[in-house]
Amino acid sequence: MTATVPPVPPSAAGGPTADPSGRIELEPGSAPGDSRFVNDDLLPVPLARRRWTTYNFAALWVGMAHNIPSWLLASGLVALGMDWKQAVFTIALANVIVLAPMLLTGHAGPKYGIPFPVLARASFGLRGANLPALIRAAVACAWFGIQTWIGGVGIFTLLGKIFGGWARAGEIGGQPWTLWLCFLLFWALELAIIYRGMDALRRFENWAAPFVIVGAVVLLVWIAVKAGGFGPLLDQPSALGWGADFWPVFFPSLMGMIAFWSTLSLNIPDFTRFGAGQRAQIRGQSLGLPTTMTFFALVSVLVTSGSQAVYGEAIWDPVQLVAKTDNVFGLLFGLVTVLVATVSVNIAANVVSPAYDLANLAPKRINFRTGALITGVVGVLIMPWKLTGTPELYIFTWLGLVGGLLGTVAGILIADYWIIRRTVLDLADLYRPGGRYWYTGGWNWRAVVAFAVGGVLAVGGSYSTVGADGTAQGPFPTDGLIPALAPLADYGWAVGLVSSLVLHTLLSLRSRGERAR
Repeated sequence: MTATVPPVPPSAAGGPTADPSGRIELEPGSAPGDSRFVNDDLLPVPLARRRWTTYNFAALWVGMAHNIPSWLLASGLVALGMDWKQAVFTIALANVIVLAPMLLTGHAGPKYGIPFPVLARASFGLRGANLPALIRAAVACAWFGIQTWIGGVGIFTLLGKIFGGWARAGEIGGQPWTLWLCFLLFWALELAIIYRGMDALRRFENWAAPFVIVGAVVLLVWIAVKAGGFGPLLDQPSALGWGADFWPVFFPSLMGMIAFWSTLSLNIPDFTRFGAGQRAQIRGQSLGLPTTMTFFALVSVLVTSGSQAVYGEAIWDPVQLVAKTDNVFGLLFGLVTVLVATVSVNIAANVVSPAYDLANLAPKRINFRTGALITGVVGVLIMPWKLTGTPELYIFTWLGLVGGLLGTVAGILIADYWIIRRTVLDLADLYRPGGRYWYTGGWNWRAVVAFAVGGVLAVGGSYSTVGADGTAQGPFPTDGLIPALAPLADYGWAVGLVSSLVLHTLLSLRSRGERAR
């Protein structure tokens, strides 16, 4: 069914209840008890526990945005030929755009207290929700591996500078055993924090956010003092200009920058479900995401400019830059900043979502903590850090492919929640087989068709660029997987979102019209 009103009024006995702000919860003891679709982590958060404020959401974004891969985004764009102004503009615009679906999907969190995979049940069906949930989980596992490896390398580099000799330790698997030790210790620290639950995450982000900002500003001041000002890099002209050479790089880069946080545009209800209200999540996210990412990109450019003046080369990696100092206090401060920044983004962005997604797959066997542990293991086994090898592979292939698929899912969620249901859900039926979200055997074929069509349009034309030596700079054919769709590949996120949104809406409204007749 695609009805847009609950079958019973919210005040009915045993049904959902609403507070004056419109937030809805299930009455105690009224939750469906089918263990195939219910466990304590998937049930709606009680109103009493929905207490995240504007500051909590803003701090969450500050903590997630301030990390090494975010810092390196601007360097990737400069490496592709942009000047610093073009790079910062591209990143700023991308984060303003991605904020819109973030707020739209995040609305269901404070209102119903449900995580992303449960919200997806309304559009995909109780069983069908595992399709988008597992796609999101797979992406998060890959990001978890990337971030954990980057954090481990950062710790290894800075500790090696302090103690010396670490890089010359005996090798295991082609890497010094000391690097593997840093990696494993960092991995264990992340899982230990998230294992304590979402309240522990909220407390960690509250103090991590201002600490990381201070760390970035300290690095900026330090390099400015040594450089006597910023100049060489800021004076570098764009290799692309603003004409015909710029736009073919700009649009796929914009989609790549959007894809960087398109993951959270799906599972942001995992966090907003703890929100004290819509105002808290809207203001917090609006203050936290676009401003933070733009500020961080600008700081990275300014610091790199200073490194050009001081060391005669542009050092885009903040870890390598901090390692240039011989001051032990400076090295320790840089070490703690790198550790806090990377833990902050990784446990929030890349562990919370798959923990819920895996719990949704088998609620009887997997809870939030078990899902987090599985994420940690899978994130190491798939070794995804190779994806950051080149800007072309990282921005165009990895981020472009991920963005196209996740944009497709976002389009379906937004269409179903806002257009078809007008934000009205039957909370109990989201956990009840045979209810209005059961569809056919637990699957909504309309959402599956919209996902398949949108996904093919978004990523079917994926292609690899050609290097100076004439070889492909990626895993795809140079003319695209489906050559006819290659022109769409540079706009994958937007193509996936719009096409799936339109198709799911049309299919759902048509089905409703046929039943009405």
